This record gives sequence, C-alpha cells and structure tokens, in this order.
Amino acid sequence: MQTSTDLRELLVRIDRRSYPAYKDTKGAYQFPGYVLSIDHVQGDPFAAPSRLSIHVSGKTAGFPRELYRLPCQKVALQDQLLRRFGRQAGQVSFQARGSGHSGLLSVSRCGQEVLERTACTLNPTTGDILLRLEVGFPANGRTINARELEKILFDLLPRCVEGGLLYRNLPANALRAAADLAEDQRYIRDALPRLGLCAFVADGSILPRASGVSDLPMKDAVPFRSPSELAVTLELPHRGKITGMGIPKGITLIVGGGYHGKSTLLKALERGVYDHIAGDGREYVITAADAVKVRAEDGRSIRRTDISMFINDLPNGKDTVHFTTEDASGSTSQAANVVEAMEAGTSLLLMDEDTSATNFMIRDALMQRVIHREMEPITPFIDRVGELYKIHGVSTIMVAGSSGAYFHVADHIIQMDHYVPRDITGLAKEEARAFPLDSAPLPPAKGPDFGRCPRTSPAFRGSERVKCKVLGRDGVSLNRETIDLRYVEQLADAEQSAALGCCLLYAQKRLLDGKRNLRQVAEELEAIMDRQGLAELWEGGCAGMALARPRKQEILACFNRYRALAL
Repeated sequence: MQTSTDLRELLVRIDRRSYPAYKDTKGAYQFPGYVLSIDHVQGDPFAAPSRLSIHVSGKTAGFPRELYRLPCQKVALQDQLLRRFGRQAGQVSFQARGSGHSGLLSVSRCGQEVLERTACTLNPTTGDILLRLEVGFPANGRTINARELEKILFDLLPRCVEGGLLYRNLPANALRAAADLAEDQRYIRDALPRLGLCAFVADGSILPRASGVSDLPMKDAVPFRSPSELAVTLELPHRGKITGMGIPKGITLIVGGGYHGKSTLLKALERGVYDHIAGDGREYVITAADAVKVRAEDGRSIRRTDISMFINDLPNGKDTVHFTTEDASGSTSQAANVVEAMEAGTSLLLMDEDTSATNFMIRDALMQRVIHREMEPITPFIDRVGELYKIHGVSTIMVAGSSGAYFHVADHIIQMDHYVPRDITGLAKEEARAFPLDSAPLPPAKGPDFGRCPRTSPAFRGSERVKCKVLGRDGVSLNRETIDLRYVEQLADAEQSAALGCCLLYAQKRLLDGKRNLRQVAEELEAIMDRQGLAELWEGGCAGMALARPRKQEILACFNRYRALAL
C-alpha cells in the first residue's frame, strides 16, 4: 500500500497533463486514521465522477458494539453515518473548481426509509467502516488540475471523515436513539404474528406526505388516532408503552369519502415494510415484512404463470395454468400479480380499488343476471379473497370507495373520516344484510403451481460484457432489454432498482440452472446478501453501482417482468 505522500507527489507529476493521466492515481493510500482507495477514475471531466472508498478501522472509528449488536441496529448505524457524511460532503462539494463535474463530492442520497446500502458498510466483527463516494476530479478543459484535487483529497475529504465517521466527533445520544428506534421497530414487526396482526399504526403517527413529489411529513397534518375497538398497547424495549391500531389478520376494508385519507393510510402501510427515520411520522407504522401491494398493470409481460385460480376457459382456448402474454389486460395482469405475490411468500396483500381492474374485483348482481357465470372466464377477487386467507394464510387490506359488496366478506371495516379511523364493522354488516350477494359460494380452487424453473438466457452464456442501466425507480435495463418497474410500488429508492438489475444479472450468470424455481433463486440471492453483503452481487456491467437492498418480493417482481426470462 502506498502512502498519502506518494499520492501527493504523483499529483505534482501529472499536474497540467492530459486528463487520462489521472488513471495513474488508481490504488490505495494510507492517510492518517484511514485508507483512501481510488477505485475507478473517470475518463474525462464530463463523464460519471470517479469512485473512491474510505476504510476506517474499528479501533479508529471507535463505535461501541451495543450500537450495532443487532442486524437492524447495524443497518441503522450505517444509515446514520451515510447521512452525516453526506451532509459534510454537501458543505464542501464544488469548493474545488474546474470544468464538468470538477469538485463534486457526493454519496448516496438517503430517503425517509432506512435501507441497507453498499454506500456504507460496517463489519460487525471488527467494527471497520467502509464508505463509498463519488468525486469529480478537477480539470481545466480536459487538462488535469492536480492542485484542486489535492485540495479535495488532503483538506476537504479529511474534514468529512473527521466529522462523519469517527464516533468521538458524533452526537452519541442521536446514534443511541437511532439504534434504540431500530430495535423497537423490529420488536413490533416480530410481535405482529404472535398478536394475530398484519399491521400496526401508532397513535400520533403522521401519515400524509408534504406533496406528491416530497416524502417528508405534511405540516399541520391530523395525527393518527386508533379506534378503541382496534387499539393495541405494546411494551417496547426502549420507548416503553405505545398504543395504536392493530389490523388483525384476515380481510380488512378501508372505506370513506374521497380525500378523507383512505389511500393515505394504505400508502403508509405499503411503506411500513421498511423502517423509517426519526421524525418521519411513520416510525411506528409497521407492516408484515412480506406484504405486497397489488394492482392492475396493463401491458406487462407474463411468463408461464398459473392464473387459473382467477381465470379459466378463455374463448381462444389459451392455457391459463401456464399463462403467457406480452401485453396483459388489467384483469390478467392483476391476477398474475396476486399469484406472483403468493409465489414470493407474502402473508398480506394490499389493494386499492382505484388502481384495480374492475372486472377482476367484482361483478355486480345485474351483470351476473345478464352475463351468467358460465359465460365469464374471470372469477372475481371477491369470490377468492376468503379462500386466500383460510386456505393459503394470505390476508388482504383493501381500499374501497364505490363497491359495498366487500362488506359481506370483510372481517373488519375501517372508515376514514377526516383522516381519523373509525371501526364500523357492525354497522356495515347490518346494512349489508339488505343487499345480499347474488351468487353462490364457489368451491376452493386448486392452489397455483409455483414450479417455474428459469434457465440462463442465451444472451448471457458467452463472455460478452452485459451493460446494466438504471432508470430511477421506473426500471432497469440489461443491454437493450428494459424491465418496467413503474408499478412495483413498494420500491423506495433507485438504488434498489440497481440492485434488482444486479440480482438478475448475477442469477443469469450463476443461479439459473433450470433446477431451481423462481422462489428458490430469490431465496438464494437473499442468502448471498446476508452472508457476503450487497456488493457480492456486482457482476460485469453492474460493478461499482450504488445498491440498496430490495426484498425478496421485489426480486421476484423484477424477474417476472423480464421479457427475456427463459422458462
């Protein structure tokens, strides 16, 4: 390993040379208190910034082990360090000047969720910290400005390390509070099955967001208050007693007038699969970790998915046990989304009437009289929702604003009234007696077949480099094949999309042998991330990409939307 003095001398030698001479800086350098690695050097000042990493030993970093004793606390500490280093970097970014990206210092930008990321990792055995960042190497035109880079590496960056990665310089109380919050959130999530619940929303939570483009809490929003009938009190390890609404397993309907908070509650439950930072308002909105939001998705591809639980006897004779299409309708896409969520091991479906296919959800009495059941290939969700819970153990929380038919099958009915929930189960059931369902119960359907075993696609069998490109949260592409993730609504960060692309490429190269089914492939990817970390997924064109960990449910959603998947 070279020293910081060696790097300084190298910068003097290459100053004012052509920009590609910066490539000579690649390597690891010992600085006082940490190792700086220059991992990738940009080709010119207008290209993507150079990638650097900082390695701080556990002894130097000095973080007490009780701050990362549990895996959830480790992720929370990594998140805190990344946010604090990011604030330091933001204060000094572009203080070194030049053309293109010259002077940029940046790290992954964290949202309201606490996610495991490659940008900052802590070794739980040694306490060592690795932080990855991007730096725009300065230039005048396309000529090296080594003096400005020296300013970054020997002045600005050490300040960020001192102020962001060393325990002695950080607020101990805030770090302790983040670790305690993470443990409390884990406690609630672990307690849900034992209490017969699929979700919990604490009193005082702030569910509305500032705007459609801001995930920050809305100012002056109505705090959440649990109806007494659903109130649950928990004793958390650190916060102590906390009361909120416990949503029992089974079928729960959320109803109410427009703009009264139905979808706001559902959206909070969607994101409740993740932990949230203090001050977000949803810190104690906790949903079953495997919950999946399901919607209609016109135009998506479906590959050999068994949708026969909902769709049978199509007029064209198309096979619905191994259903395949490049352009799904609203009903077939939603049926596939439900079945694929089951394949991913979900225990809870989340649905909103507004984004569902009407003919998949319900057929009213008049339509059933005119178009008899034997003439309709679609078995609506209302006829299967009870079976999903009683036979398959899959609960449903659904927002309904126009169809009262679900009152008959719901176990619990919550009315949102000016953002305040009321339990109206008794009232709604009483009123529903005057409007009986005009159809006989169906016999249970055969459970879906989850035996799809993908093989490596021909495009991945050679040694040719595969390029992975991230399209924000909307999707990811491998070479020219784009995977549309716009309607995988529980993706919280573009770096999760990047990780999904890496998962797919890694699996194509190493796991798709035609013997493992899709669920087993996703579980193997999860095991790799558990054992070796997210960075283990870097493969070929994905190397060095900033990644945030996705759930197994999103991994399978990505695979299922990949049109070139060989099945």
